Amino acid sequence: MAKPGERRLQILQTLAEMLENPKSEKITTAALAAKLECSEAALYRHFASKAQMFEGLIEFIESSLFGVINQISAEEIQGLQQVEHILSLLLNFAQRNRGMTKVLIGDALVNENERLQARINQLHDKIEAALKQALRVAATQGQLSTDADFGGLSNILLCFIIGRWQQYAKSGFTREPMTNWAKQWPMLYVTCLSQQNR
Repeated sequence: MAKPGERRLQILQTLAEMLENPKSEKITTAALAAKLECSEAALYRHFASKAQMFEGLIEFIESSLFGVINQISAEEIQGLQQVEHILSLLLNFAQRNRGMTKVLIGDALVNENERLQARINQLHDKIEAALKQALRVAATQGQLSTDADFGGLSNILLCFIIGRWQQYAKSGFTREPMTNWAKQWPMLYVTCLSQQNR
């Protein structure tokens, strides 16, 4: 018999797998319980509500992404390389975690508790702040002008990422986020460098 912590993880993994279905059908606790071959009551022994299950997924996303983002910030000296690595991480994470992509763009949270979308909005803000910080580091290294519009630039980069996530989910996971990344980063790099001599 699975331990409580293992069972919680199993429930979250199954929920994430169900989100990988390209059809945007609302996931019910009944469908989740059927997939796990248990009763709905058994689900509620581990989670107080379906919203709490989604919060578990969001917490997994946050710890996965920011664990690596913090590592990038600590280990990569060059600011613009930090930006490149962060963007690459965000695209790669979505490509490897289809179900999580639907959470990241809010599709999985439609008709769920509104605090979940607020959590995702906060996560987006934290990503934008991490990009902004990396751009500031680049400015201290002379790669960008010190009076560059760091806020505007970090927002453009975040919008690019969210757009790629959207394309991936809306295409039924056929338009992979990493496609053309090797060509697109130089374009974004030039956009960043345009802030060098303003």
